[in-house]
Amino acid sequence: MTYDVAIIGGGIVGAATFYKMQTKYPDLKIVLFEKEDMLADHQTGHNSGVIHSGLYYKPGSLKAQNCIKGRHELVAFAKEHGIDHDVCGKVVVATDEKELPHLDRIFETGTQNGIEGIKKLTGEEVKEYEPFVEAIAGILVPVTGIIDFRGATAKMVELALQTQPESKLCLKHEVLDIQKKNNTSTLVTNNGDFEAKHLVFCAGLQADRMAKKDGVKLKEKVVGFRGDYYELTEQGKHKVKHLIYPVPNPDFPFLGVHFTRMTNGEIECGPNAVFTFKREGYGKTDFSFRDSWDALTYGGTWKLFFKNMRFGINEYRRAFSKKLFLKTLQRMIPSLTMDDIRPGRAGVRALLLRQDGDTRDDFRIEYHGNAIHVLNAPSPAATASLAIGGYVTEKAEEHFGLK
Repeated sequence: MTYDVAIIGGGIVGAATFYKMQTKYPDLKIVLFEKEDMLADHQTGHNSGVIHSGLYYKPGSLKAQNCIKGRHELVAFAKEHGIDHDVCGKVVVATDEKELPHLDRIFETGTQNGIEGIKKLTGEEVKEYEPFVEAIAGILVPVTGIIDFRGATAKMVELALQTQPESKLCLKHEVLDIQKKNNTSTLVTNNGDFEAKHLVFCAGLQADRMAKKDGVKLKEKVVGFRGDYYELTEQGKHKVKHLIYPVPNPDFPFLGVHFTRMTNGEIECGPNAVFTFKREGYGKTDFSFRDSWDALTYGGTWKLFFKNMRFGINEYRRAFSKKLFLKTLQRMIPSLTMDDIRPGRAGVRALLLRQDGDTRDDFRIEYHGNAIHVLNAPSPAATASLAIGGYVTEKAEEHFGLK
């Protein structure tokens, strides 16, 4: 069979695109390829499970627009289909005077983005929400939540397959090559060849490599950053009620170590952000020669290193030191002790790194012949997934003439 559309990548963005496209066009025959033996096995299944509000993103950007739209859609989807979630709210807290101007800027961005219910808090008011936090000011963000992203991903694919029985999910199918014909493409996988008229790539950590297989002349490269988490032990759990974030450092391209109450009742602390020597490596010493070579022979990686040398060294020290990790957490909750935390899991974030070493690029979606490539979809892509899926479907109508 020749499929109308093939989607490559079974994370939440690929699943949401499958669901949105299939729902809008129930007659289309769509195939979804995932190289692992389960869906959501990389970025989606290893992130902190937060439904982001849209607080930090430049007004008018794709991140801001899709995060806010996607958040509403995701919460409605979770309610309708029984996905574990809780819109529990979060506080962003300042612990030092020099953080206050940036806290004000974040509040202004949130106001411009129309984040519902945000309000400034004094240090005393922060304690009403999080009694163990020591802060001088904060922001309450009541629309932030937590969700089971793996469960949401599986449900999206399940609903798409119910809509069209001839559509298909192919697990353990890695796309090795793409051969273009006049009106179709042949996808060569480790489990046989498949024909499709149109292609949508949602390949996350492998986005740049899949783009090159498809003939896209891409100057940038994906560089991975591992994030390590700790968990609160039973004796420490009472010190965190909801979600607690620091004021992010404007000079560092990550949000900082934070506290997240998960849907299963566990409370995670993290993640840090360290360069990883393996794109899909979740252990501190995991190594891939190919991934390391790709990253370390790219000029953008070194420009990022030199720009963030001090941060990078501190992040690496903290990755291998429980004591230093605890010290970071104690900035917000000084009463935490070594016995309150234990090592947890890890995740890897894919960043399409610009040649100048800048990581703070917007979502990036490009078109090439009969294909659409989601090239850059870092956080808040999981929150924004249904909106991104809708956006890709609209672009597919434009470029593919879907009917």
